[in-house]
Amino acid sequence: MARYEFLRVISFRPGQRKDRAVAGAVDWRVMPHRAFDPRRVGSLECAAWVAYYRRDWLPLLRSAIGLTRHMFGLPWPSTLYGASLVLRANQLWAPFPDNDPDGARRAMERFYRLVSRRYHEPFNPARAAVLEVEWWRIHREHQHTDAGSDDSALVDALSTLYAYLYGVSQPSVRVAAEQRALAMRCSDRWVAQGRDLASPLIGEERAALVRSYAALLAVVHRV
Repeated sequence: MARYEFLRVISFRPGQRKDRAVAGAVDWRVMPHRAFDPRRVGSLECAAWVAYYRRDWLPLLRSAIGLTRHMFGLPWPSTLYGASLVLRANQLWAPFPDNDPDGARRAMERFYRLVSRRYHEPFNPARAAVLEVEWWRIHREHQHTDAGSDDSALVDALSTLYAYLYGVSQPSVRVAAEQRALAMRCSDRWVAQGRDLASPLIGEERAALVRSYAALLAVVHRV
């Protein structure tokens, strides 16, 4: 997918020479977090999931750094801090059944605060963190019960999160949510079959994630 150039609109005061831009007059028409590369982001998230289920925390941190950088376009200091928050949230969530969902939500709230401050998005970071961890909860329930045969609750949770973060309708991001849920189903089968790094299920998972992010980009890549 081609890279997107970020457009700038420069305004000038009456009588001002037009070869001198007014300080602070930059208007970013497409923010980086609405102009990600689905193939890169999908591949990075797949790598992060593989590392998470193998409890390989250093590879997970590397993937989280890349995912934070390419999904949200944060500057490097914020990228590194944000990736550490995502890693911490995953570590707090990982134990089963005695995990720390409140701690995971607190870490994700700090992460989403970085994003909202950077791009002046109107979402509430605390609410975004609740919605984020809610789909984690539903997915875990699917992993350990017969509910895994029905993805509707998981798709609802994902589409609710996307709609809230990007200020779009839930139906518009339904396909993105469905493909991400499909990727989780592939991941769950991979885990159940022994976490083999040579398994073709990893490729199926990656492809579903790329399709998910392509569908999401089609909705959110706008002024």
